[in-house]
Amino acid sequence: MKRSAFAYPYLFYAMIFFLAPLLLIVYYSFTTHTAMHTVFTIEHFKRFFDFKNPQYMVVLLKSFKISFISTAACLIIGYPMAFILSRLKPGVRGILSMLFILPMWMNFLLRTYAWATLLEKNGIINMVLTAIGLAPINIMYTDTAVIIGLIYNFLPFMILPIYNMLTKIDGSLVEAAEDLGASPWRTFWKVTFRLTLPGVMSGINMVFMPAVTTFVISQLLGGNNSILIGDVIEKQFKVADDWGFGSAMSVIIMALVLLFMALFSGFDKQGEEDGMVL
Repeated sequence: MKRSAFAYPYLFYAMIFFLAPLLLIVYYSFTTHTAMHTVFTIEHFKRFFDFKNPQYMVVLLKSFKISFISTAACLIIGYPMAFILSRLKPGVRGILSMLFILPMWMNFLLRTYAWATLLEKNGIINMVLTAIGLAPINIMYTDTAVIIGLIYNFLPFMILPIYNMLTKIDGSLVEAAEDLGASPWRTFWKVTFRLTLPGVMSGINMVFMPAVTTFVISQLLGGNNSILIGDVIEKQFKVADDWGFGSAMSVIIMALVLLFMALFSGFDKQGEEDGMVL
């Protein structure tokens, strides 16, 4: 039996569970259904890109803005965490790595509900603030609450790829830069950071993309004050029963995400080339 024969079950699996749903979404996005006929149309896309009433584009831009802030915050918090983690002794490193991964074993919904109990008006954070004589803060049902929820849930996806790259760096390169008189900051920026760029780009991809399309976090922590594009799509399927428009929005987001991936894959290649040069 040829080795390629072992690939057929995976090919069949991919066609059924990956390709078929995508094709179905594309089909619904370009069709409308009457009692007797199915008609090809681009009205769903025209409805989304209606510049006289750009409500859906406004929601999409807001989703990208919140995702960008969350991704930037994950990078700012996650890179130092990964750096410190990579410099620890193997035993301590293993324990702390497990602590980062441990929350991921809990259900995504439960993790988000846990933050709701912390951020709500009578939640733990406001109880502590009141106890020490400070005024309570109103975070729940705001964009800030959604960003906090996104950072908490997706931070491990930023830390782990950067950590993997940091642990693979050849220490002799750092020592060579130091021997040649580079300052600690210049050594980090010119050697360490550049060699970890593929991990940084992977982390950005793994945080930004799910953050754009999430709807659970925005519904539980943002309520009606922070509606993202994922919420709008969900309502088209569950409430409005307009599968065509919901599918069209999904196709638009997929196209934008693919464009985003293409741009960052270019950065990935550049980072690898820089690493090879170093």
